[in-house]
Amino acid sequence: MTLLEHLRRMARNNLWSNDRLYRAVLALKPGEFEAGRTSFFPSIRETLNHILAVDRLYLDFLTDAGRGAAAYDDYVPFDDAASLAAAQADFDRRLIVFCDGLSEADLDRRVTTDRREDGMIPERIGDILAHVFLHDIHHRGQVHAMLSGTSVPPPQLDEFLLDYDVKLRKDEVERLGL
Repeated sequence: MTLLEHLRRMARNNLWSNDRLYRAVLALKPGEFEAGRTSFFPSIRETLNHILAVDRLYLDFLTDAGRGAAAYDDYVPFDDAASLAAAQADFDRRLIVFCDGLSEADLDRRVTTDRREDGMIPERIGDILAHVFLHDIHHRGQVHAMLSGTSVPPPQLDEFLLDYDVKLRKDEVERLGL
């Protein structure tokens, strides 16, 4: 498997993992989504909004859309889980399309990232994508842990890449068009 093939699979994993996580979040009792919790961000709502805000920022960098740090600064957080879930699913599908449109050579191409006072830093597309996936996994893990203190058990999020995993999650993979 090439790095590009792996990154494309990771984009699909993001859609699948977020779908599973949001199905759990959407089942929370009233007040649990926004309730204060111990974590890097103080609630499930704030953590999930952070994931989407950063996803949008990096896609702006990757597509040379030109908004720079404003893509993060102008992000308006979602107050309700359903709207946030829909926005994340839309983003995840856009990221899949972006990854599917890349060539192997594109992974080494550099795009400018706006690091505010640290300047405009050129980064490799392959590295940015790897960072996005790590960032999302990191914060999904925090939401997963926060769900442990709610009325909804946290879902399994690591059964995607292996052939065995696909068999376990066949219905979900088909429903999501993966």
